[in-house]
Amino acid sequence: MVLSALASVTIAVGHLPAQQGATVPRATPRFVDGQAQIVPEFQDATLWVRQRLWVETSFDSDGDGKKDRMHVDVTRPRQTETEGLKVAVVYESSPYFAGTSGDTKYLWNVQQEVGAPPPPRTHQPEIPFKGDRTSISTSEVNTWVPRGFAVVHSEAPGTGLSQGCPTVGGLPEEQAPRAVIDWLNGRAKGFTARVGGDEVKATWSTGKVGMTGTSYNGTIPLAAATTGVAGLEAIIPIAPNTGYYQYYRSNGLVRHPGGWLGEDIDFLYDFIFSGDTALRAGCNATIRDGLYVAGRDRQHGDYNAFWAERDLLNKISGVKAATLLAHGENDWNVVLEHSTRIYEALKKQGTPAALYLHQGGHGGPPTLELRNKWFSHYLYGVDNGIDRDPRLYVVREGQPVRGGVPTAYADYPNPEARAVVLCIQGEGLGIWGGKGKGAGCGKGKGKGTAILTDNAAFSGAALASLALSPHRLLYSAPLLKDTLHWSGTPQVTIRLASSKPAANLSVWLVTLPFDSTKIGSEGAVGVQSRGWADPQNHASLTKGGNYNSMLPGEPLVPGTFYDLTFDLQPGDRMIPPGKRLALMIMSSDRDFTLWPQAGTTLTVDLSKTYLTLPVVGGSKW
Repeated sequence: MVLSALASVTIAVGHLPAQQGATVPRATPRFVDGQAQIVPEFQDATLWVRQRLWVETSFDSDGDGKKDRMHVDVTRPRQTETEGLKVAVVYESSPYFAGTSGDTKYLWNVQQEVGAPPPPRTHQPEIPFKGDRTSISTSEVNTWVPRGFAVVHSEAPGTGLSQGCPTVGGLPEEQAPRAVIDWLNGRAKGFTARVGGDEVKATWSTGKVGMTGTSYNGTIPLAAATTGVAGLEAIIPIAPNTGYYQYYRSNGLVRHPGGWLGEDIDFLYDFIFSGDTALRAGCNATIRDGLYVAGRDRQHGDYNAFWAERDLLNKISGVKAATLLAHGENDWNVVLEHSTRIYEALKKQGTPAALYLHQGGHGGPPTLELRNKWFSHYLYGVDNGIDRDPRLYVVREGQPVRGGVPTAYADYPNPEARAVVLCIQGEGLGIWGGKGKGAGCGKGKGKGTAILTDNAAFSGAALASLALSPHRLLYSAPLLKDTLHWSGTPQVTIRLASSKPAANLSVWLVTLPFDSTKIGSEGAVGVQSRGWADPQNHASLTKGGNYNSMLPGEPLVPGTFYDLTFDLQPGDRMIPPGKRLALMIMSSDRDFTLWPQAGTTLTVDLSKTYLTLPVVGGSKW
């Protein structure tokens, strides 16, 4: 249904006296400058229609022999009931709506040796089951219902009053929202009760759905989109976790999300399991204490079939929904690669996509104007140009996260970015201008080796702030005379030897003098990028291979040198004049990795260690 012809039309409804022979026009969504406007006839919340129902899915995750039903609520303009108005839907699904249980004392104990069997974890107390709840959420309602949309919420499997078991990234989390979208299109059944009940149909729905949400709630829209479900026209995932391996591991290394040191997939399972108490023992035995124990491999950290199933990039070909991704560049909880890798994959396969970045931490939606244009175009067919606009929006440094005016760029990475190789030269970094990626780094002053001694008692911020430390290597580029703009994914190549068969490897890009002011989850203003890798996976990390081709790690031969090449976290950042960009190499990262006993040494071959940075304008910086 294309409504672009109504873009600047104003219709008054319901308050004019009827004239002889005149027909009072019905209230409909209205669009000005390509955006849905607040319609007075839709504003009165006391007149909104509110429904509660359960939608039947295609799966039986709790094994009771019956298809699971998802708890759903609907809020829509009264005209959908009284005047036959059909509206599009903004939909949010979550495992959090019924509450969580997240006491940090139940996280994994990180004081263990790398590669050793992990110590046991105590499970946190169960979340009380709230069987008398009559509503799910009011999020998005006040934004979209007055603008002529219905808003739908659903509780994820095994949470709240939805049936089934939590799977944390498993197939039910993709199929549950698909079932709700099918119901909105008349292809699935809804009922007035959790068991039994009368059938409910969404006769008021146009069938066009847009999903949104932040963090886990932002993961679910993408998960639903991978199914290719008809009717899901657009999604706006905000800080989505697009792969649980990327959330809990990095390049073969056990690594934790910022602010949640010791978290793993079983803790998140406990954190969200608010469903029916009667199901918990069976779900725990099958999933948390069965499937997870067999698949998560907290000892080695290797990528395997368990993690591949929970990696939405592997299912990206199914996504047809236009996707507007939003992420904070200082989000060290769900790191930025979660969004950029999805954006680049969607762009490659021709799915409409855009990326919105800001300088804050976890969360932070695109501007309302962008979200409104996205949903107005893809759900109501308004020709507002959003499908032809630039693909990258960045709220630049110094602007507020919320309320900042984004700068538009043609694409991500910036099309003018060129790879610049920075070699270690003496105590600093210098640009290699010859041919061959890093091939000439060992021909100058970078010959020789340097040694660092691991000590997890020192945080990365503390090490970056010290003038000297035996626990890290730090090499800085010349003082910047102009702003340095980099855009894309930095990559580091390191040749190293370890004194033990297993060790952490952590790399930071920082600016000096280091600014340790907190920003984001376990972040600091002075951190430009980070990366982590397991040297035991060197065979997979010599060419920056993707996770699906990762080979199992193997114990290191102490004193033997190994080559590793791996990505650091992506970004689109500007470094002001008067700063120095520096490469910091350390072993354990106190805020993210395991904490082995201090004393492991890493010897780095400086002639075979270099940084590749995508710089706008190339080596002319």
